[in-house]
Order: sequence, then C-alpha cells, then structure tokens
Amino acid sequence: MARSFLEVRYINKNINYDGSQLSPHWIYETTGIMGDTAASFCGQCDVLDSEMADVEDALAEKAIRADSMLHFIIELFGRDCMFASSIQSVFVSEVHCELLQRGSSVVKKGDDLFFGKGKLSISVASVSAVSALIHIGLNITNKGTPVKTSSLSDLGIDPKEFSLAVLKRFDKEYSRIILAASKVRPRL
Repeated sequence: MARSFLEVRYINKNINYDGSQLSPHWIYETTGIMGDTAASFCGQCDVLDSEMADVEDALAEKAIRADSMLHFIIELFGRDCMFASSIQSVFVSEVHCELLQRGSSVVKKGDDLFFGKGKLSISVASVSAVSALIHIGLNITNKGTPVKTSSLSDLGIDPKEFSLAVLKRFDKEYSRIILAASKVRPRL
C-alpha cells in the first residue's frame, strides 16, 4: 500500500541560506504547506555565527559558505533529536543513491558526500520546541567555498530536476518508514 506521509515542494525562487531558515514553520511561512514537509530551493550559503546549529563547527569557527547551493529543508513535527539525526542519514543516503543511479562515483562518509577529493554536501539536524529540523546543502558550483569542494555542475546535474527526483525518493522512503512503524503490534 503506497501512501505519502510527507509534503514535498521545490521553491522556484532564489533564497540565500543563512541558517535562519532552519527554524520551525519556515517552510509553512514560505510555501503555505503545513505539517511534515521537505522543501528544496537554490541560493547562496553563508551561515551566520548566530545561526550555526552545529556546535562543533561553531567552536572551531568554521565558515560555511558557497556562492551557489541546492538546499533542502525538512521539518517533521513532534520528533526528537535522535529521530532528526536518523532521518538526516536516511535523506543523505537517498541523495547518494540518486547520484549513484545517475552513474556518478560519489562516496558517502557519514552524513557527507564527496566526489573526488572535494566535499559535495553539508548537513545538520536539530530540533525546535515543536519539530525536528534538517538542512542538507549540495554545491551547485565550487565558487565561494572555504574548503575544497565538488559540485553538481562537476557531475553535469541540473539542480532543480535533481532536487525533484531526490524529494520523490525521500517521500517514498520516509513514508515507508512511517508505515512500517505503524503496522506492527506492540510486544508487551
């Protein structure tokens, strides 16, 4: 039985990611879609120090920047940080699978993706008072990044078309997980 437990949307306008988008109800306020949602958009990335979700990166004073990225924001209501981190891993795996299906030799290390010696992705999972929040970013180009990167342009991939394929894959996998969890009897 196929059933979707998630709304997905590509936001067809340029939005520069500064970290403030990783906040409760941002997708709802931006798209009008309420509830568990995954949205994608393209734009620059320059995470403000005050918006740095990853404490390890903040303490190391790492800059997170790129002139052009494909961003994914996921918000799942009533979930904890462990759930957010697990779903972050699932999402990155779906991105990886889509890239492999397209013939690329991208490697997944933890929740990061690499092509050659360049880092293709950034990702973080966090929680708000009401939801789990996840951001995944994929470099569209290699310009404006503080570390050696790889990009979707290196792979010859169109960001919008790719994001729609990834959102569809993720919707199917996330919905499969939710359905699998809801169909079993409890063991007492």
